Amino acid sequence: MSGRVCRAPRALAEPILRLLTSAGILLYRDVDAVEVLLVHPGGPFWAKKDIGAWSIPKGEVGEGEELLACALRELEEELGSSFDFAPEQLTELGVVHQKSGKVVHCWAAEADFDPAALNSNTFTMEWPPRSGVEREFPEVDRAEWFSLEAAREKINPAQVDFLDSLQV
Repeated sequence: MSGRVCRAPRALAEPILRLLTSAGILLYRDVDAVEVLLVHPGGPFWAKKDIGAWSIPKGEVGEGEELLACALRELEEELGSSFDFAPEQLTELGVVHQKSGKVVHCWAAEADFDPAALNSNTFTMEWPPRSGVEREFPEVDRAEWFSLEAAREKINPAQVDFLDSLQV
């Protein structure tokens, strides 16, 4: 084959791009030392994973949705609590590229949240595989406050950059 580049038609490329773009909010608090709130993904694939499996609350950007609007929506959906941040309360932490190919945009905000109040939205999937049985799982099964040192171990490795960018 010659040196031609094969591109996906625009109609196919745009939905793929949206699926690979997420936005989220890193909540932090200062209780004797800085702590950050991380969430653990729900569902059977993540049940026994811990180190490197935690994340900022984040989710996929919808068609035509602004990145920050998505980040705020996902924070509410994943934690089950609403937060009313003024623009000046949010600090942009940048963008990372995860190993999966997903691009994640992140902002930080100081706030408190009780992990016992977690009430995540849910998703449905066939489980066990090929069983024909549909089961519902929480999108986030746990939320926890971590010191920055502990968070560096727990968080998805690409998201460590967000912790490094946090200036408190």
